[in-house]
Amino acid sequence: MNFDPETEFFDFEQDFAGTLRCIPMRVRLKLDLCAIKLSLRQWSQLTSDERKELLHRACETAAEQKLYHEQLMDLIVARCDEPPRTLKQNDDHLWRNTELVPDCVLSQAKLDAVIAPSLDQWRALHALQRFALVKLARSKHENENYVPALIEFGLAHEGSLS
Repeated sequence: MNFDPETEFFDFEQDFAGTLRCIPMRVRLKLDLCAIKLSLRQWSQLTSDERKELLHRACETAAEQKLYHEQLMDLIVARCDEPPRTLKQNDDHLWRNTELVPDCVLSQAKLDAVIAPSLDQWRALHALQRFALVKLARSKHENENYVPALIEFGLAHEGSLS
């Protein structure tokens, strides 16, 4: 589990990493933190430089999240043919909880017939990795990357999969 939090993309995201045609997990986390719902259509209407800026812009502190939110809302209004939408405040932030492995992560592991992360493994993950697993487990169209993420994060290996 040698994770570098400065790495822009996970291995399972490499098929679109160069073009940024999909929204990377690092940006999805920032969207979650600043409560913005950004569709893939809206993402694709932003320029390549704007997408790169959103990938690299800081969004950790409350002040950074507020600025990220404001600047992204302005971009959506200026560039997109859909209105900006905000997320309901997500108080659960399942990926932040290190007291238990979220049910969605356990359920997706069961669906994929793999061993779910143990609580110790969950706690050892970086917050971005936990966020990715929750996001992939909850996604109806992207959970094909759930098992590759488990493998990448050292929680499963290909030989153990059915």
